Amino acid sequence: MQAEIITIGDEILIGQIVDSNSAFIAKQLNQIGVSVYQITSVQDDREHILKSLAEAESNADIVILTGGLGPTKDDITKKTIADYFDDTLIEDHSVIKNIEHLWEVFVKKPVTQVNLDQALVPSKAIVLMNKYGSAPGMWLEKNDTVFISLPGVPYEMKALMSDEVIPKLITRFKFPYIQHKTFLTYGLGESSLASRIEIFENKLPDFIKLAYLPSLGRVRLRLSAKGTDKLVIEAEMQRQTNLLLPQIEDIFVGFEEDLSIEAVIGKLLTEIGKTVATAESCTGGLIAERFTANAGASKYFKGSIVSYTKDVKVNVLKVPEDVIEKYSVVSAEVSEAMAKNILQLMQTDFAIATTGNAGPTKDDTVEGLGNVYIAIATKDKVYSQQFSFGNHRVKVINKAANKAFEMLQKEILKK
Repeated sequence: MQAEIITIGDEILIGQIVDSNSAFIAKQLNQIGVSVYQITSVQDDREHILKSLAEAESNADIVILTGGLGPTKDDITKKTIADYFDDTLIEDHSVIKNIEHLWEVFVKKPVTQVNLDQALVPSKAIVLMNKYGSAPGMWLEKNDTVFISLPGVPYEMKALMSDEVIPKLITRFKFPYIQHKTFLTYGLGESSLASRIEIFENKLPDFIKLAYLPSLGRVRLRLSAKGTDKLVIEAEMQRQTNLLLPQIEDIFVGFEEDLSIEAVIGKLLTEIGKTVATAESCTGGLIAERFTANAGASKYFKGSIVSYTKDVKVNVLKVPEDVIEKYSVVSAEVSEAMAKNILQLMQTDFAIATTGNAGPTKDDTVEGLGNVYIAIATKDKVYSQQFSFGNHRVKVINKAANKAFEMLQKEILKK
């Protein structure tokens, strides 16, 4: 079973926005056993869209379009889809009711005709109700190919995929059983890791694949199994897991289970009823941002101080000025003082602190570019580690955040 994803919008092609929709859709499809044959981005142009639809129909069993369903004149996707199906647009009363409800409850302004025109859909389409916006999703079929059109607004598209599209596809088609298991590793590069587990990888059965997913300071190992017999798949995946874990136990920090390391930490903290706070300098609030991106983070994450300057370190975090003068702002001593003080200030069980030179200039410290100190504090101890993350600013910041999460997780698991 193959799918093609078509994203529509000039803003993608000129680099104004990043196409994150395709990644989400592809991941959702993969989880139910659908392989994505191709991802295409096209202009808001009738002929370009028609050509892409025809090509996708010859390539795939499922075609998912996203974007181009807005209320303005440049959004021509709906009319173009109707033309492709030799169809006309009709007013769908359930969509009108949904629009009127959204405007009454959330917009609190009169509904305009432009908004009501969003209720115009091809007569052959099955409407997929959009609970978060005025543009409905649409499901059409032609020559045994399913065409699904979704709005381009990410949170609207994601809700429609999860609530409408995936359940309907499961009902419509019979898919193979797929299981993924992702191992989070830190502290060993991709090539070294591959060399270490080469024999294991070579002995994997044909229906299980191993993928290396490296990022800054970490490598995820993903085992993927696909087949018709669920019991066989699950049993073999468990066997391979038992074989792999002893070979990576020194760098293994947990299973991803489609969760980021910060979400995994959040689960751990919630389970043991503990909390964390952050004091960030060179990471500029990135660690806090990644914590709070997860629903329910308030259960375990109390807050953060971004102490980007010396004044904030001294006056807000209460780092002794003589410590800074003696060791400089980028030092083990300052990072540990930051961690201890944010722990006390926020009254948490754990704390993270970061200070370093992200570049591209050195500022007024003796430390070189890319040098970062990360400290972890608990109620009974504080310690820090020094790292050298290179001379690329973005890499330094992201590597520091990843390493901070790694250090925190290891500390939590000691409890």
